[in-house]
Amino acid sequence: MSGPRLRWTRDLEAASREAADAVALIARRRGLVDVAYSVMDTPLGGLFVAATRRGLVRLEFPDVRLDDILEDLSEAISPRLLEDPRGTEKIRRELDAYFQGRIHRLRTPVDWSLTSPGFSRRVLEATAAIPFGSVSTYAHVARLAGSPRAARAAGNALHDNPVPIVVPCHRVVPSGGGIGKYGGQEWRKAFLLDLEGALETDAPAPRPRRDRMDR
Repeated sequence: MSGPRLRWTRDLEAASREAADAVALIARRRGLVDVAYSVMDTPLGGLFVAATRRGLVRLEFPDVRLDDILEDLSEAISPRLLEDPRGTEKIRRELDAYFQGRIHRLRTPVDWSLTSPGFSRRVLEATAAIPFGSVSTYAHVARLAGSPRAARAAGNALHDNPVPIVVPCHRVVPSGGGIGKYGGQEWRKAFLLDLEGALETDAPAPRPRRDRMDR
């Protein structure tokens, strides 16, 4: 494809984007959007980002089908979903800066609507407090959440974390060594720990560097 046909295709794509942006703008102004979403490119693959007026409500790795994510959000939050990059711009900028190593803390507010109050919420809140470059253990997080013997349940809560990276479940590792399982696949967990300088890359097997959080 070349010449006039290529220019026509590009013009059509640009017009389509402008029309979509105009629809999103009108919907935002009229309060018709409860959940704005977009997909951004990251070193871990395409990351689905969804936000409400309260804050970030879901991040999802590309292993989950987009239709399934949207169906879940429609049932759990609202059917008024709209693909709207402007509505997720702040968190996408923060994530870009995080992956580039320019910031060490993601400050975007979290909408906890997809997490029931109770032990699971407390586990995620304790995990959110683990600093950049640090690791903790499932047992320690369970203790902070009020159930010292519930390390396995803490692991289950972290597996269901609706906003990974922002609530950094990758910073929670087994007491016995290794990096442990990860809902977004273990290689992504290793990548994030390495990005934050929390991984002993010269070890025979991936192993998190211990610090004050891991007690």
